[in-house]
Amino acid sequence: MPTLIRFFLFLVFVGALVFGGMIALVTLVEPADKEVSVRVQTKDLLGS
Repeated sequence: MPTLIRFFLFLVFVGALVFGGMIALVTLVEPADKEVSVRVQTKDLLGS
């Protein structure tokens, strides 16, 4: 029984680390905006 409790505590600890990492990424990392342009051929716009 103590090893089962220790295992569950280990899983809770690892889950808390993962959750904390996700929260840190959301709050600290800001994505960079950049312009994207894609050329579309006229025949694709007008059909056949």
